[in-house]
Amino acid sequence: MNFFSNFFKKSSSKEEIKKSESKFLPKKKAVIEERFILKFIDNGGKFIYCETIVELQENFNLILDENEWTSEDILIINSDLKKRYNLSNLFSSSLEETKCFVTDCENLIASDGSVLISSNQIHEKKLSEFPESLIIISDTRKLKNSISEGLSEIKSNSESIPTNITTIKNFNKTKEDKNFLSYGTSSKNLYLILLEKGFK
Repeated sequence: MNFFSNFFKKSSSKEEIKKSESKFLPKKKAVIEERFILKFIDNGGKFIYCETIVELQENFNLILDENEWTSEDILIINSDLKKRYNLSNLFSSSLEETKCFVTDCENLIASDGSVLISSNQIHEKKLSEFPESLIIISDTRKLKNSISEGLSEIKSNSESIPTNITTIKNFNKTKEDKNFLSYGTSSKNLYLILLEKGFK
């Protein structure tokens, strides 16, 4: 059984996780998945874990239904994303009048629960130019311990390093993010659909 199945069977909240730690034992450094989830939720993000592509598609459609978004309200500028997750081709490719931007990401950063993106996702536009709501679709291979680890991975896997690298961390309008990579970004209503690596 994979980590996330254990995680969600064992506990459903940050408080329950903390209660399960013994006061007589030294506090263990949480595994990368747990640290990311706790920080991401604490930042105000909405987290959905899926084991299969079918689950991913079902949860994606539930998000659209919950917000009463039609295909015209959804912006997807990465056509590969549609093919990879078998999403509809009827979504908008125009920034004007859309309500939600759907994209993948470069990495998911466990140390602060942020999402690392670049020109591969948003081209040369500012994040503030996109709709207030975002759906990030990713998988567990994208989890990294720190921003520096994420940047190193981008550098080692890219023939040409992407530009416009930034983090999305502020999912709550009441919090202020002072990370230099987040400078100039606005708070977003963010959903993360995370697919377990190795599942199809």
